[in-house]
Amino acid sequence: MCQHQPPCPSAESADREAAHLVAHHPEQGWSLLCNGVLHFEDTGELLPDGRIIAPCRPLATEHVVTAA
Repeated sequence: MCQHQPPCPSAESADREAAHLVAHHPEQGWSLLCNGVLHFEDTGELLPDGRIIAPCRPLATEHVVTAA
């Protein structure tokens, strides 16, 4: 798929988000990368083969309990 030199990371690669943008729609919350990955603003992803990568949501600080 990718025509860049050096080629962008594949959709199966751990660094797949480093691929170049093909389409960017911030008003809709998604971007299409040149490796075929749909990347969503909540950090979720849809891979070209239909697999879903769940969003990575950090814990909100008001729910973190610290030991005394």
